[in-house]
Amino acid sequence: MSALPSRDSFSDETAAPVRPFAGPPRLRSLAALIGRTPLISVRLRYRGREHVIHAKAEHYNLTGSIKDRMALSILSRAYRSGVLQPGDTIAEATSGNAGIALAALGRALGHPVEIFMPDWMSEERKCLLRSLDARLNLVSRAEGGFLGAIAATERLAAARNDVFLPCQFSNGDNSRAHVETTGPELLRQLACLGLSPNAFVAGVGTGGTVMGVGAALRAAHPGVRIHPLEPKESPTLSTGHKVGSHRIQGISDDFIPALVDFRELNDVIAVSDGDAIRMAQRLAREFGLGVGISSGANLIGAVMAAERLGPGACVATIFCDDNKKYLSTALAGEEPAKDGDLSPEIELLDFDACCCGS
Repeated sequence: MSALPSRDSFSDETAAPVRPFAGPPRLRSLAALIGRTPLISVRLRYRGREHVIHAKAEHYNLTGSIKDRMALSILSRAYRSGVLQPGDTIAEATSGNAGIALAALGRALGHPVEIFMPDWMSEERKCLLRSLDARLNLVSRAEGGFLGAIAATERLAAARNDVFLPCQFSNGDNSRAHVETTGPELLRQLACLGLSPNAFVAGVGTGGTVMGVGAALRAAHPGVRIHPLEPKESPTLSTGHKVGSHRIQGISDDFIPALVDFRELNDVIAVSDGDAIRMAQRLAREFGLGVGISSGANLIGAVMAAERLGPGACVATIFCDDNKKYLSTALAGEEPAKDGDLSPEIELLDFDACCCGS
């Protein structure tokens, strides 16, 4: 399977965990605004069987997504190693959330930020990036899409000596953020409920979440199943190359990221984008949980994993971001059901939230 070449994937496996505030003093304040998110336990019924799916509510992070954890981890370690210097320009290719996180943290730390993003991402993403004073460079499909955006950051860095590339798709500090924070938080919160995980499901954008959380869960519970998720309309992970198009922004880009190691993962779960949209809409309309489209996909994927494991299985996932970045997309419309969709058969019953152990 083709993958984006690794620039820095887990290059220092023996390094001690970085202090989140290593570097400028303001990092300490930023670290206080990231992580320690609630765990939402959704009780539902699917084909007559009840399940409880446990989801980390990552829209409670600083900029409203799980990508804040990655941005904090990469920038903190870059300061610690000296790769990132005061005044350097931070340049990244992104589908939106990572760029927003890096723009917020970068500007708070006094850095110019240049973002290269495919031009088909939502208008809210573009407006948010501009509001954070990032210089936004839009890349068309004809100009290479995601791969073209990555190439543009590399050309910028080659032309100047003051450009720092986070390289989120290949930088091991992305996954480390979840090994050290998201995964342990999830384990502690489940333990507060008297539970241990049987499976974890997460959509793959960079692969940082599924690999990092998966590593943390398997260190504590070696038998846990770790399922990457992709859109049914664009099975990049399953085929090894870009196929088709889809509407779940933030996952299944134009390549398999270097961070993804299939030897550490179980089988891929596929969810249709329309199903994901409807489930995200229902979480908002029935529970008041305004989450993004990938969160709807993750919930459906978690139900699929729970069905495979049987009654009483403890399955966890991620609500990656909020719905505010998608109000100009299909998430704000009416999505017709298709044959084979799961969401029409899922009855949302109740939810509970837990902060203990976070």
